[in-house]
Amino acid sequence: MNQPTTRAATVERNTKETRIRVAIDLDGNGQAELDTGVPFLDHMLDQLARHGMMDLRVKAQGDLHIDAHHTVEDIGITLGQAFRQALGDKAGILRYGHAYVPLDEALSRVVVDLSGRPGLEFHVPFTRAMIGSFDVDLVHEFFQGFVNHALVTLHIDGLRGSNAHHQCESVFKAFARALRMAVSADVRAAGVIVSTKGVL
Repeated sequence: MNQPTTRAATVERNTKETRIRVAIDLDGNGQAELDTGVPFLDHMLDQLARHGMMDLRVKAQGDLHIDAHHTVEDIGITLGQAFRQALGDKAGILRYGHAYVPLDEALSRVVVDLSGRPGLEFHVPFTRAMIGSFDVDLVHEFFQGFVNHALVTLHIDGLRGSNAHHQCESVFKAFARALRMAVSADVRAAGVIVSTKGVL
């Protein structure tokens, strides 16, 4: 099968804790419309859209009176579902992507395989527990939710950094660039699924 001409999807996920709608276009131009109720996450998702060259719309209502955990995790889950749906059968893509991204003193490396197998290695030694009102533990929860539902293998390493905001932002930018590479067309393997199994 050939790669679909439109790689876009919209997914809604409603639970007793959150109501989330994600729309994604993998072949967009980096536009983002974000309203998650978690301003720092909006900032990170904006990096994902801009540096991943995907259009992204996220609307979320969650139990923020408790904390941001359910909202951030469920956005990761819903984004993963939308990403997987938009990607289609993965024919003709590079499949693998990687990026090193610096932000001042911080440096992050992200490597992704659109393998059909969920797996996360997350090693980011944040230098403080909070970025403003945002709990840095939620970064892991976001990526775990994404990986479990996008069915990708993802390695994230914060190689250095002293400013937690810089550390987190360089992670999201590297994630964006790695995804952008992995979903790109492989001109030498047009229409081919890059796996000895024949499926991903």
